[in-house]
Amino acid sequence: MTQQQLWPWPAGAATGIGSLPGTDIAEAQRIVLGELPALPHLPELPARGPGADLIGRTGGLLVELPVELYAARWRIAPRPGRDLRRARDLMERDLDQLAEQAESYAGPVKVQAAGPFTMATAVELPIGGRLLRDPGAVRELTASLAEGLRLHVEAVTRRLPRASVLLQLDEPSLPAALAGRVRTESGLGTYRPVDTAVARTLLGEVITAVGVPTVVHCCAPDVPLELIRTAGAVGAALDLALLTDLDPLGEAIDAGLGLLAGVAPTLPPSAGVAPTSAQLADRVRGLWDRLGFPRRQLAEQVVVTPACGLAGATPGYARAVLTACRDAGRRLHEG
Repeated sequence: MTQQQLWPWPAGAATGIGSLPGTDIAEAQRIVLGELPALPHLPELPARGPGADLIGRTGGLLVELPVELYAARWRIAPRPGRDLRRARDLMERDLDQLAEQAESYAGPVKVQAAGPFTMATAVELPIGGRLLRDPGAVRELTASLAEGLRLHVEAVTRRLPRASVLLQLDEPSLPAALAGRVRTESGLGTYRPVDTAVARTLLGEVITAVGVPTVVHCCAPDVPLELIRTAGAVGAALDLALLTDLDPLGEAIDAGLGLLAGVAPTLPPSAGVAPTSAQLADRVRGLWDRLGFPRRQLAEQVVVTPACGLAGATPGYARAVLTACRDAGRRLHEG
């Protein structure tokens, strides 16, 4: 199998996880397209308010499952309303801006959305309680999300007909859902653990339905890498600083899983200076060497990224981090 078939990004690529500071989508997209030319992503700007956050943004993509804000939480609504219209309007504006600035772009472009278990953990039922409490509701949510993401990818493809779309499913809540660590509303109990086979099936249904290469992003020490790989993902996006056991990562990489290596801190260190590209490249090489893989495949299988989203950073630090990630990817490609 060729490298292009295995990993849908060019060797030496770098990208962002998703969120950036600020409220100006035109400026955010100019930064992304300028600093991450090999694998740009559709920026998320949660500072714009409800509907621009990860859950509201993904809720706007659901099909025949409207959501609304109630007491600052997203929940299933009886009918579409103002909150849903705002989320969809923001996304439409973002896609139009992307089309304007990247009209001639011909490489891979990444879009992000919350995965089914993070949505089921964050969104509430109309009667109260998280969707996660009701397996039937989780299945309905998954089907709605799968169709919504398929249509979203089609919308991106129409606007950028020469580009290829890479989907990122954000699943920060997946490990907690699998381990039964999701708290009930009272805080006195937890929801039942999600069966691993069920999680694999539902995650796989979304990946299959969307029909484009998909990576799963999860910032946790106990990322279920084997589940992610066997569900059909081509890669996993991780915060490398959180990994405590390298064996599962080594096994997943050996089996062909791509790695979006989160190595740049999302906030400035105490010195207040962004890491250099040389420092980031050294961190990736150090991990790769500890895993025992040949250097020749490093730049092909690994994408350099920040550790997570950059919404909490200053604009200057966020831009410096993306630049450092880009140059680190080039260093890895050059050897």
